[in-house]
Amino acid sequence: MAQSPQPELVFEGHYPDCGKRLVDLPNPLPEIGDDFNWQTRDYDSIRLAMMEELIARFPERTRWTPADLEVVITEALSSVLDLLSDKLDRTTIEAFLEIARRPDSVRKLLKIIGYDALALAKAKNEEPFASNNEIEGTSDETSLEGLRQEEVRVFDNYWLNNPAVMEQAKKVGIRSIHDQHRMVTLDDYMNRVEEHPLVLRAHSWSEWTGSWPIIKIAVIPWKRNKLDDEGIEYNEQIISEIKSFHKSREVFVPDFSNSPSIRTVLKPYIDSYRMIGQEVQLYDAKEVGVFMSLVVTVDPNYFQSEVQFAVNQALGTIDNGFFKPGRLQFGEDLFAGDIFETVMNIDGVENLYIERFKRAGSTFTDQSESGRIVLNGLEISVCDNNSADPARGYYYLKFQGGRRG
Repeated sequence: MAQSPQPELVFEGHYPDCGKRLVDLPNPLPEIGDDFNWQTRDYDSIRLAMMEELIARFPERTRWTPADLEVVITEALSSVLDLLSDKLDRTTIEAFLEIARRPDSVRKLLKIIGYDALALAKAKNEEPFASNNEIEGTSDETSLEGLRQEEVRVFDNYWLNNPAVMEQAKKVGIRSIHDQHRMVTLDDYMNRVEEHPLVLRAHSWSEWTGSWPIIKIAVIPWKRNKLDDEGIEYNEQIISEIKSFHKSREVFVPDFSNSPSIRTVLKPYIDSYRMIGQEVQLYDAKEVGVFMSLVVTVDPNYFQSEVQFAVNQALGTIDNGFFKPGRLQFGEDLFAGDIFETVMNIDGVENLYIERFKRAGSTFTDQSESGRIVLNGLEISVCDNNSADPARGYYYLKFQGGRRG
């Protein structure tokens, strides 16, 4: 196969300058068939396929050794094709988020579907951008592009050393595709607004103005502030939560040094996700103060002071208290049975009798017999039990039995 045929010079007639060079060429090689296995990808399979092809094409040759030039070329080609096949497999794998293994590929694929893992890690001060970790090589003279490249390098190295974190980001990123943050239906307006850190509870409804509908949203803000209260003292925790939330939704982050009102903070978020041309108005909830008079029978083995403290905690506005802001919904009727269940679950309470159960104010009638205070629309029951502000609800406690002290 490797030997070239020897030409033969033939002269015809009596003219020595009119010779012909004749070459006895071997039979033409057979055409390549269509039975090639395209799943042949590794070195051994490729080498075996090529050797089988050589043997089939040159059946007259009965001996092939590793020292033969044809075998050496076959093995060299098999090695190169094996490397190219591996490179093709790796390239194909990195094109799909589910099976990608390189941190840079996963990060880019997640960003294509709208999940910027690097930006979220920076916004939430998560690893590798925790507040106590500094990017090496950064300084005041470092360009923004250089800083960006260094952040990418640090982030990709963190994922490379912590593949479990990268796999978790894959799952979260894929789920984020199905998270619909736009405000289209009334439920969307209510649910999206309730997701904001400054909102404890929201309620939405639509009203027709005669020309177009208006979406109205009533909210119970953080610490039950009013929407237009000025000089609100935001603590570091709520500021961090708001900044993280706005950055994750790519919304303008307000300047908290001026103590903006809650309406000012919510407006950019609502404008970014509401329907174009849809007018949205925010309203404060209508708080309805509740007055109650309760008679508590204490177990003989408990002190009245201990039970009194527990009752105040159970009916309080902090932790898991019954009147904790945001626990009750808009227009949710208040039932005496719920108060009875809450107090009776306290250790040391043998019995409870509700003497008075009504809205705060002399114009409202007692509802202890019906056991229900009806609320409508934007009304929500409150009971701060603050003697300085009885309009926001209060209650009296009378104790029987138990131990004094």
